[in-house]
Amino acid sequence: MIDAAILPPSNASAASRALGRRDLRTLSLAALGGALEFYDFVVFVFFAIPLSQLFFPHDTAPWLAQLQVYGIFAAGYLARPLGGIVMAHYGDKLGRKKMFTLSVFLMAVPTLGIGLLPVYAQIGMLAPLLLLLLRVVQGIAVGGEVPGAWVFVAEHVPAQRVGFACASLTSGLTVGILIGSLVAALINRELTPAAVLDYGWRLPFLAGGVFGFFAVWLRRWLSETPVFEAMHARKELASGLPLKQVFERHLPSVLLSMLVTWMLTAAIVVMILMTPSLVQSVFHIEPARAFLGNNVASFALALGCLFYGWLTDRIGYARALLFGAIGLLICSYALYLDLQAGTAHFVVLYALAGFAVGVVGVVPALMVVAFPPAVRFSGLSFSYNIAYALFGGLTPPLIGMLVKRYGVLAPAHYVAFTALVGVGVGTWLLAAKRSG
Repeated sequence: MIDAAILPPSNASAASRALGRRDLRTLSLAALGGALEFYDFVVFVFFAIPLSQLFFPHDTAPWLAQLQVYGIFAAGYLARPLGGIVMAHYGDKLGRKKMFTLSVFLMAVPTLGIGLLPVYAQIGMLAPLLLLLLRVVQGIAVGGEVPGAWVFVAEHVPAQRVGFACASLTSGLTVGILIGSLVAALINRELTPAAVLDYGWRLPFLAGGVFGFFAVWLRRWLSETPVFEAMHARKELASGLPLKQVFERHLPSVLLSMLVTWMLTAAIVVMILMTPSLVQSVFHIEPARAFLGNNVASFALALGCLFYGWLTDRIGYARALLFGAIGLLICSYALYLDLQAGTAHFVVLYALAGFAVGVVGVVPALMVVAFPPAVRFSGLSFSYNIAYALFGGLTPPLIGMLVKRYGVLAPAHYVAFTALVGVGVGTWLLAAKRSG
């Protein structure tokens, strides 16, 4: 039987205090730090094409080299469970803030390292192996960062503001994607293709390392969550292994969290991270226009997250998820059908698709309330990271193969299928609420 906590709140009619100044300060600092760290993680995919040319033999077929780079990108996702499980364990035992700071430090170091890596022409096969290693460390870091950030902000705000709090953090993470897209657009506009291959590709990673250390400094101003401090004072922290308790008592919540994470991964990875490269390689859109569209879509995504977080606090998790998943299905097809027809409305439809992807703002709030505080970090982190490793990690190479085999609408078909999963979860939650 599903945990009662996962059912949507009765509505915003329940009296609760508004977000105070301290809450807003916490949300702002957490979102800014998350944006800087997520920039470090995702900027890799915006330079998939030059990386595929520099880190593999020159006689490798372009589609195969790009598929291999997507595979290295995917390795970061596959490494996420390790970081997520370990950091969540200590987050439930020692405190949320300590792990929240450690994760961003672990992201800054490999990002800086990628910017300093020698390429295949200099050290041969050692180059892609080192790139893979650094990408794995990035994955370990982000595995603890994202779930920890959601738990951190959710435990700092009133219960009836959890939707907006988690969505504001998610919006901050998507701003990191926007920063990466803007940097990629700027580099492709100001530098020649030869200059990008020579040194331009290094610049976003070197800047990312600096951003990461700045995020470490920002987080020193944050305080431990009131929820964790109260549990510590009352000696209610989980005994033994928190993850063991998750398996024994909260498996339905784990399953539900993994399903909604699948929709989140498809929306973010395909629509936001992969589409700029896909429209260049498959639909032959010039880089400047591709990244312009992605900039607009990423900005719309940040706004969409805030909207769906606000909506979640007003109408409940289930209805917000149901409404948003339907919008994601419609907008993903609209974008890719236009691309197939000649790209006449690419930027406008990409913006609408970006806003529709904002439904991912519902997902973290739903997962936060699915688990009790004593094992919240472990339950959320396990569910989210395992699902992201499985679905998010396999998505880039899978989409590459599906496009080659089934045609240019394959990305939209995949996103639409996961949106239907979201519709199913939302419908099930509504039915569970009525029957309960």
